[in-house]
Amino acid sequence: MIKEAVYAKYKNAKISPKKVAPVMDMVRGKSVEQAKVLLAFDTTKAAVMILKALRSAIANAKNNRNLKPENLYVTDLRVDGASFRKSGQFVSRGRFNPILKRYSHITVGLTERAGK
Repeated sequence: MIKEAVYAKYKNAKISPKKVAPVMDMVRGKSVEQAKVLLAFDTTKAAVMILKALRSAIANAKNNRNLKPENLYVTDLRVDGASFRKSGQFVSRGRFNPILKRYSHITVGLTERAGK
């Protein structure tokens, strides 16, 4: 029997998806407690944002589905590109260099371990 995952989303995080992906690879597949420890000791901005989404997913599992946090593990962890803010810089000879400030959507999915 496959159990349904519990999700939490951090929308419009002001960080590029390319910067979030390596931190997600470090946490994917780990138990919730291991993931919290790894993210708490990581010094990147991405780790703080993923930890916030992870805590929200744990609260969703606990309050909405009555699941125990010690039996949960991270199954689905993905980052999608969101809208971006366009700005730019005027350079020599009347030209303009565009600058794209990228945003991202961070999704965390938790599932209960089978057999517990």
